[in-house]
Amino acid sequence: MRIGIFGGTFNPPHIGHIRSAKAAARQLELDLLIIIPSGSPPHKPLPDNSPPADMRLEMTRLAFRDSENTIVSDIEINDKASNYAVDTVAAIKRDYPGAEMFLLVGTDMYLSLDQWKDCEALLSTATPAVFSRGSDDIIKIADYSLGILNRYGAQTETVINNVVEISSSVLREVLPKREGVEYIAEACYSYIIKNRLYGAKPEWNWLRRRAHSMLSPLRIPHVLGCEEEAVRLAIHWGEDADEAREAAILHDITKILEPEENLAIMKEHGITAGELKKGEEKLLHAKTAAIIARSEFGSSNAVAEAIKWHTTGKARMTKLEKLIYLADYIEPARDFDGVDILRALAYESLDEAMRMGIEISVIDMKARGIDPNETTFYALHDLDRV
Repeated sequence: MRIGIFGGTFNPPHIGHIRSAKAAARQLELDLLIIIPSGSPPHKPLPDNSPPADMRLEMTRLAFRDSENTIVSDIEINDKASNYAVDTVAAIKRDYPGAEMFLLVGTDMYLSLDQWKDCEALLSTATPAVFSRGSDDIIKIADYSLGILNRYGAQTETVINNVVEISSSVLREVLPKREGVEYIAEACYSYIIKNRLYGAKPEWNWLRRRAHSMLSPLRIPHVLGCEEEAVRLAIHWGEDADEAREAAILHDITKILEPEENLAIMKEHGITAGELKKGEEKLLHAKTAAIIARSEFGSSNAVAEAIKWHTTGKARMTKLEKLIYLADYIEPARDFDGVDILRALAYESLDEAMRMGIEISVIDMKARGIDPNETTFYALHDLDRV
């Protein structure tokens, strides 16, 4: 049995890691590839913004979950001490006696191999397999491997690698700028955004794609219009345009669900709906969209609250909450009596626009035999005091 051992901090794992692993598996004809996120690397401390070890383990599992004949091991994550390759390889050798072991390393790490702990013992157990980034690396590897052969009698394999010009350190820098999505496996990126690891913020096209997949196709033009209007209002009123955009993109993501499905989401998160009056089942999506925005997309409390109140309003609304309420009401596809007046008013006085919007909503609901939600009256009463 031929086994490859590929360790690293995977902080975060990216397509360069995945492609390197696949290249090694193919060229070395591996029967099994073991990916090992390090718990406490001995050669250098982890950066300050690194996620806990268990989260790096989960990211790595998600990144490699579609790779054939590959397992992700927690052997080093569960060890509180510094993790040395010689100990890890020896432990795996005990689990797979008689297997031929290959230790997969990058060129830079390989060129310091004779400084590793118990190098001779390590080389007696596993053959180094070095990822080459091009002709310069091949020359360096060849020169160094000759010394390793002469000193320890150990052969070295070279893996010709499809170089990806990205690194985990660069990704940690660009993820907060809504960049880097193309270098990370979808499931792994979703996990990073869900937990806002590294201060990551979702790339806009990725967020739209995810949100729009949760909508009826007929609703997508409305959501796009709401996004456009929310950003325009935010810029006009000096509010955070990114938070306005995120709230607008996500505000209707559960609207397609049946009332029972929305109630199930609320129950799962410990929120009771009470007895619903006529028409109130249509309001549930605002609450559940806010829940999903927080739990699945890592949205801030401000964004989630703006989503939560975009249908009913409430007393003492924040500026962002008012902007999303109005953007939902006056986006370019809306067409009702008074909408042009309301659009103009939204850029003159937020409170007056809110008052007019809520009054129109109340009149419409009463005409359809629906009693407005009590929080709507609280919102209107609060505006009357302004």
